Amino acid sequence: MRELRARLKCSGYNLPVFKPMVSLLISLLLAAPAWAQEEPSNLPELKGEAKARIQNLDQHLEDWDVEAAKLELAALEKLAPADVEPLAYYQGRVAFEEGRYDDAVALLEKAGLSDKPGSWIRLAKDTGAITKNYEKAESPHFIFLYPKGRDAVLVPWALDALEAARAALEKDLGYAAPGKVRIEIVSSAAELAKVSTLTKEAIRTTGTIAICKFNKLMVTSPRAVVTGYDWLDTVSHEYVHLVVSKKSRNTVPIWMHEGLAKYLESRWRGPAGGAMTPPTLALLGSRVKKNQLVPFEKMHPSMALLPTAEDAATAFAEVFFALKLIDVEGGPQAMERLLDAMSKGVSDRAAVEQVMKRKWPEFEKSWMAYLKKQPFPKELIPPSSFEKKELTEAKDEKKKGKKAREVSFGDFAEVKETDARRDAHLGELFRERSRMKAAAEAYARSYKVVGDRYESVSNKYALTLLELQKYDEAAKVLEGSLTMHPGSAPTSVHLGRIYLRSKKYEAAKKAYLDALAVNPFDPEVHVALYAAAEALNDAKLMGRARDGVKILLKVDDAVVGPLARKFAQSSDLANVDLDRQPAQATPDAG
Repeated sequence: MRELRARLKCSGYNLPVFKPMVSLLISLLLAAPAWAQEEPSNLPELKGEAKARIQNLDQHLEDWDVEAAKLELAALEKLAPADVEPLAYYQGRVAFEEGRYDDAVALLEKAGLSDKPGSWIRLAKDTGAITKNYEKAESPHFIFLYPKGRDAVLVPWALDALEAARAALEKDLGYAAPGKVRIEIVSSAAELAKVSTLTKEAIRTTGTIAICKFNKLMVTSPRAVVTGYDWLDTVSHEYVHLVVSKKSRNTVPIWMHEGLAKYLESRWRGPAGGAMTPPTLALLGSRVKKNQLVPFEKMHPSMALLPTAEDAATAFAEVFFALKLIDVEGGPQAMERLLDAMSKGVSDRAAVEQVMKRKWPEFEKSWMAYLKKQPFPKELIPPSSFEKKELTEAKDEKKKGKKAREVSFGDFAEVKETDARRDAHLGELFRERSRMKAAAEAYARSYKVVGDRYESVSNKYALTLLELQKYDEAAKVLEGSLTMHPGSAPTSVHLGRIYLRSKKYEAAKKAYLDALAVNPFDPEVHVALYAAAEALNDAKLMGRARDGVKILLKVDDAVVGPLARKFAQSSDLANVDLDRQPAQATPDAG
């Protein structure tokens, strides 16, 4: 069995090294979680061609080639008695890979497997229970499964992003996943742990939010994260993992897997390499300077098992630049050629040497030189709000366990510069008392010191300028903040307000779409998108935004247009509270 059996091939995968196998037939055990040390009791009864079919079946499942596994299984069914346990085991495995969880449970029980923590049966039961009442939506190449209720708002945006990612990756990597890829949305870290075999502790420590495993993508709903997260980039990231696993026949080590996924996750919306943020670059620059990089070997078997979220972020940034270097200097279709070589059994280092036309030590030296040449920010930058990924359930647990920590300067606790923090706090006090001119002056002093480093200062300052109807000044502040903290949903929302009020409808549309890619559960985003789409005569966006408003605010069709126009025409957008609309219903169970 290849060393790869002990490796994680995609994000969050936790699969430790196995003990040596006594026979090739017993190697089917390796298809199960490592802690599920069980096998059908009458396995040795199968011989000859049936034995060879089982070996092939196991290899196809290891390679993530479910289509080939199904063909092999059909051939095995003609050779083996219908009641033989190994046959039922593989029928159950294939059923699980196809998302037929009830069938999988029945077949795995027939195979003699036990229901215990970490077993295939427990995994199938837990996943089936979580997804039992899910809704389903489909596009030409994807099946999107989600909890009933508010998560319906994700559907059109996710499917569009995935279809765009599929088309782009087919160009970049020369491969598109066959059939329809399944995406399952889970509601919490606890559910992600149950369906993925990761622990909640690993998920929380490293901020793991989605996983590619078992021939599908498992993604946590943005509503499980306090400020939302870059969920559209994330579903694209996980699809890259799926493509890489299938194209390479699951031969790619974790460092290369994550490098490809991070580098290509922005392809659904533009060029490769668009997902790197200044805070992450600043962190990487600091680690390069201190010679505290994470070695490739320590990234095995999973980024999710690194000691801290900072280590994980550093590792992602490292491998991002390794793959960027390969793409930039490796010649045409460098990444495709890399995966083609590995699918034929070439090792990762040998494949890199082939593509880069240099020995591995030379590649490592050129990669390190490439890192050192990057224009890293000179000092650390606080992570963007969406990068923090504070889970709602974890926040609730903190509240239950102890009183909330008192912070002298409230929203500005992250501001390290004492005078700037004091002025920002003073500005907020003035703002709360509707003394906008004095608030703006205090915020201006703080902003002069810290610039665009802190989202909190920039946003509060801009909102004050907005209330003073100083739209151009407010927009300039927020645009500067987004260069430092791209993808910040609050900043994009506030900038969208300014553009909408200024009747810059195309700019407003873009700003609110940027916000939606992080926090799609903010009703303002959908109301404002409807208003911008109506002004732009964009019928498709109007329909999609209308659906979002109806889902989130529980209103009828007739309410959406007047509500959006009222919002767009308000003289004081910053104080419009959509959650207080009379038609608002109580939150649903979703």
